[in-house]
Amino acid sequence: MLDDLRSRQAALAKRAGEMAGYLGLEDKRVRILELTAQTEQPGFWDDQQKAQDSLRALSKEKAGVEPWDQLLSRLEDNTVLIDLAEEAGDDEETAAEAEAEVLACEAELGKLEVAAMLSGPYDDHDAILQLAVGAGGTDASDWTEMLLRMFTRYAERQKFTYEILEYAEAEEAGVRSATIKVKGRNAYGLLRGEGGVHRLVRISPFDSNARRQTSFAGVVVIPDVADEIDVEIDEQYLRVDTYRASGAGGQHVNKTDSAVRLTYQLPGFDKPIVVSCQNERSQHKNRASAMSVLKAKIYEIMVRQKAERLEDLRGKVEDFAWGNQTRNYVLAPYRMVKDLRTNVETGDTDGVLDGDLDRFIEAYLRQNAGEHA
Repeated sequence: MLDDLRSRQAALAKRAGEMAGYLGLEDKRVRILELTAQTEQPGFWDDQQKAQDSLRALSKEKAGVEPWDQLLSRLEDNTVLIDLAEEAGDDEETAAEAEAEVLACEAELGKLEVAAMLSGPYDDHDAILQLAVGAGGTDASDWTEMLLRMFTRYAERQKFTYEILEYAEAEEAGVRSATIKVKGRNAYGLLRGEGGVHRLVRISPFDSNARRQTSFAGVVVIPDVADEIDVEIDEQYLRVDTYRASGAGGQHVNKTDSAVRLTYQLPGFDKPIVVSCQNERSQHKNRASAMSVLKAKIYEIMVRQKAERLEDLRGKVEDFAWGNQTRNYVLAPYRMVKDLRTNVETGDTDGVLDGDLDRFIEAYLRQNAGEHA
């Protein structure tokens, strides 16, 4: 047992060491020392903006180095633990502790390797997810709400925070659309692969004959870059509507016209961009949040220069129906979730719908490694 543990431990240490070299951790450590020295200089706060930029850079460098240093330290400590188990005559209790640590380090290394793939310019940003009902009637609106829960549960699993910016209830059950902002390091990088059409097959809880129903919902994922980009909003193309909030969020639901809907007719495109926000009690704050989402969506259009028209850009996610799905969730007659891009599948449908998306996210990132670099 100890020989196997020692072998696995050595393989882990080799992998971690190779990744540390690939990521240039030594250079990052030198950069941390330089930035730390800057913060200790007299007059550091004389230029507030420069000081804040330096602190952000220092925080970012530390966030990229510290998890690896902690893992490398754990691996070194575990090597000592394996040696102790051997010196004690193959002590089973110590060996079991060492094996548990090997498993934990394997899992941690996997997470760090995934994080290392998040090298896109906005991968470390917050994410904005827009969900919209597709084909399938009442089942589809219920399915859209199930997806909303799935993503919020994923955020909680990652220790991210989230805000529901907009929530439009459907007539019978579920939601017609919802917008959420997920806040946390690498939130966009991790979630960007969740964009697309999600298809559900199940016995319909809304069918008195208990027949199988197929329903669809679409998800659009964009980075929250509103504070970092200069996007000009031409007021002549912007319409602002206010209405009473409804559904989840808002203690003042249906009492004041605090919810805001922005409709922007981007010049040169046939279809307008529509953004709503209702999570704040203040109409002014809702407008500010909606404007941030609008700017992010406009920026997304700007960087996709190959899309000549807005419907070309959004075509895949506007037709939330057969032939366009990126992931299938089957709850009857068998249980399986399968991503059609990576072919990753699992029978743990309950876990997936409860936010366990790691296997799909990791496979997508590995398949598209370097695409956003």
